[in-house]
Amino acid sequence: MVKGFSDNEVKNDADKKESKKEKKGLAAFLKGKKFTYTLPGKKQINIFGSIVLGLNMILILLVILYLKNQEFHDFVFNVGR
Repeated sequence: MVKGFSDNEVKNDADKKESKKEKKGLAAFLKGKKFTYTLPGKKQINIFGSIVLGLNMILILLVILYLKNQEFHDFVFNVGR
């Protein structure tokens, strides 16, 4: 006999079937649906990368402008109120 196993098998199939509940809400809606994920192509990666880099550059420019230009600082301060 291998350690950790017994010769007497216990059948718990009835308990497993009873413990399964019907799915509700979103899980019930998605039960029959099959989703597949495909990796983005090179063109799509370049587009999203360009958007992210462009927005980061705009953010850096606005922070520098906020710190160096008092009129812009006052404008942001007043609009934020």
